[in-house]
Amino acid sequence: MPTIRPISDLRNSANEISDFCRQTRQPVYITRNGTGDMVVLSMEEYERQQALIDLYGKLAVAEQEVASGAQGEDFLTVARQLRGRVHGTV
Repeated sequence: MPTIRPISDLRNSANEISDFCRQTRQPVYITRNGTGDMVVLSMEEYERQQALIDLYGKLAVAEQEVASGAQGEDFLTVARQLRGRVHGTV
């Protein structure tokens, strides 16, 4: 069930709304004159959602490339390169 609060609560209960968003990782929907106006979300949750959106976009591009016949790289080769960057050349 979504949490819905009037816009006046932003002024009167901002700390409470902030704590709720951080603890529950859920948004608070803000109304103005009884109509939905905005959504308040913790910065951590917002950044997590933005990262997921970015990841989904990259996955969609990769799927298009595979569907159009693009050749990928060998997993073991890429894994060795990544390991070398993280742990130094083995």
